[in-house]
Amino acid sequence: MDRAGSAKDHIGYRALTQGALKSVVRNALEKAATLKALPGAHHFYITFRTRTPGVRMADDLKDKYPDEMTIVLQHQYWDLKVDEAHFEVTLQFKGVGQHLSIPFSAVSRFFDPAVNFGLQFDEDVDAPRFSGTPAAPTRSATTRTSSSSRT
Repeated sequence: MDRAGSAKDHIGYRALTQGALKSVVRNALEKAATLKALPGAHHFYITFRTRTPGVRMADDLKDKYPDEMTIVLQHQYWDLKVDEAHFEVTLQFKGVGQHLSIPFSAVSRFFDPAVNFGLQFDEDVDAPRFSGTPAAPTRSATTRTSSSSRT
């Protein structure tokens, strides 16, 4: 037990929760990729850390957004591809198509304003490790949902 009297979390519940919630993001993107469009009024605001290993984007975009960048997937996006670890999409910036490759580990926020659903993720939370070194995140994921309709 630690000094506060709590048992140490050797399972890594926070990391497990983060992984489960990131699968919500992955599944939403997979639906959009399969349909080749977002259904109804759905659209996604996805914020990601641009310096996370595995993020691939043009250097001028990394220079302009050295820490975080928010992209919007709504009407004008192309070539959305999703796999277990990352997603890729082409978006236009100042009329020029830019290919982005973003690992889910870089995603810090996800929001669909059409249904007022959002997720926020901890930074640097890995999958749980069962070799005696549990993950130790400092904050937990948060969700934001609302059943009221937007006006």
